Amino acid sequence: MTRLFRITAATLLFSVSSLGVAAENHTLRLAQTWGPNAPILGETTENMAEMAEEMSGGRLKIRIDSANKHKAPFGIFDMVRNGQYDMGHTASYYYKGTIPNAMYFTTTPFGLIAPEMYAWFYHGGGMELMQKVYEPYGLLSFPGGNTGNQMGGWFNKEINSVEDLKGLKMRTPGFAGEVMSELGVAVTNLPPGELYTALERGTIDAVEWVGPALDFPMGFHQIAKYYYSGWQEPGAEVQFLINEKSWNKLPKDLQAILRVAMRTAAYDMYIQTTHESGVAWDRMKEDYPEVTHKTFPPEVIEAMRDATDKLLAEAAEKDELAKEIIDSQFDYLKQVRQWTNISDKAYLNSIAGE
Repeated sequence: MTRLFRITAATLLFSVSSLGVAAENHTLRLAQTWGPNAPILGETTENMAEMAEEMSGGRLKIRIDSANKHKAPFGIFDMVRNGQYDMGHTASYYYKGTIPNAMYFTTTPFGLIAPEMYAWFYHGGGMELMQKVYEPYGLLSFPGGNTGNQMGGWFNKEINSVEDLKGLKMRTPGFAGEVMSELGVAVTNLPPGELYTALERGTIDAVEWVGPALDFPMGFHQIAKYYYSGWQEPGAEVQFLINEKSWNKLPKDLQAILRVAMRTAAYDMYIQTTHESGVAWDRMKEDYPEVTHKTFPPEVIEAMRDATDKLLAEAAEKDELAKEIIDSQFDYLKQVRQWTNISDKAYLNSIAGE
């Protein structure tokens, strides 16, 4: 199984040498959760497809259908599993109702930040565990881009206590949604295209999307004025899903090229999000000074952490594979966070007064 995810020098050499030999062209159809021209997320699939076509000398083409085309933004898992599409670009926690163990591969509250998450995937056994979850469905899953640490959301009112969360109508997906439900929030998971209207009409009181890079184009700052830092998605990873039958039809060199294209596009999404968030936040502060950045009070963070620990313990007790994934992430976090603390965190703390 490890060979499936390792990009070795020999594999790439084989890939390059094969380009002159062959032959058959392949076209894969990809369905994405995002709408047409979606910033960053949509650019990631386009970037991947362009790289795959260029590296293959035109032998591998990927045709992308956005949510407006297939009409099922949260149906990517089923469409790829059933062979309606060869590939998908989505987020695994959208499918927790069908495969609960998939959500840990997007993010876990209070868990791994983006560099730690990638390290876990590629060096800490994460890829193998992810394939263990998806294999029974005839699917392969690959990291598809990380948003970095996500913001906690846009709120119409300040959150000063746990009481302020009770009865609040909020869009927040995945495990974070379960945590918020534990604290009395009425949680919903709406498609991206419906979020602005729902917030504007009062269908929801708060919305958690991503961060400045993707929130600013959505216009949430025009409605809700309190912008909270996050706790729920310290490094949110989207995914490329591939139907295993479609994958097996590709020759080895095109499989290698597709792996490289997906991995590179995922990295590009992470650094593009970092750049665009810096640009968007600077502009937001300048043009919309009424927007107030907040952090949740310690009492609220503590309640969120307690609820997270409770739900993780319950999931691990009910499901052996869930326990294996949760334990793997926790053990890896315990090790790698020591380094993060004395490197990035210590650096930022040491210059905090500058």
